[in-house]
Amino acid sequence: MVKLKLTLAYDGTRYEGWQVQKIGTGVQQKVEEALARLFPSHPRLHSSSRTDTGVHALGMVAHFEVPKAEWTLTPRKLALAINAWLPEDIRVLGAARARPDFHARFAATGKQYRYSIWNHPAMNPLLRHVAWHVPRRLDIRAMRAAAAACVGRHDFRSFTANPGYARQSTIRHLTRCEVRRRGPLLTVIIEGDGFLYKMCRGLVGTLVQVGLGKFPASEMRAMLQKRDRRVAGMTAPAHGLVLWKVFYSKRAAAQVTPEAASAPPAG
Repeated sequence: MVKLKLTLAYDGTRYEGWQVQKIGTGVQQKVEEALARLFPSHPRLHSSSRTDTGVHALGMVAHFEVPKAEWTLTPRKLALAINAWLPEDIRVLGAARARPDFHARFAATGKQYRYSIWNHPAMNPLLRHVAWHVPRRLDIRAMRAAAAACVGRHDFRSFTANPGYARQSTIRHLTRCEVRRRGPLLTVIIEGDGFLYKMCRGLVGTLVQVGLGKFPASEMRAMLQKRDRRVAGMTAPAHGLVLWKVFYSKRAAAQVTPEAASAPPAG
């Protein structure tokens, strides 16, 4: 078997999240349908994440395997061939031969999400599908102080929705939680070793309510300690969130050499 790694971007507006759905359409379904056009074995994708309905991605990573006899393309041509069968709101940004032991989900060491907020009385119509409109002026200093309290290893139960199944742990380690401002556009950057169901949106919704004065910034630590979703703020809308990047160790990210990747299968 030959293992291929894909880096994908998509506008999640029209999709019920990444995963194949019983009702509605997931991004995964569209990419697998494109792969079925290219490979008789109809390969199944394994992703690094499962983004929710309406959430976007710029750096989703997924892998699949095909029999050596079916692998006749170069990685560059593979990306072009898949894109030819995809709708315009989904694109493969890159393709590469991966190590046999690579796994898009289990080899990931961390992820970065970014959330966009348009903080102006009038919404920017060009950003209406990718940013949350908050018309009231936000206190950025308070938001930054609250965001800093989230960095480190904490139980984030107060910021996650019930996924409908038992979880082994709600403890996660955030290495970054910061609020950037460029004019009326705010970007919340959240980076960590993993994320719970709707955790990023719970954090962002709470930060915005801190910025609006509903909670003091000092309350963020108490919310973490109480481990109760009812004590924290709202869940931010899905359309402002983007899976920005997935991190891997150097070994896991190592690719098969270009020469081997472009060579036709032996025999």
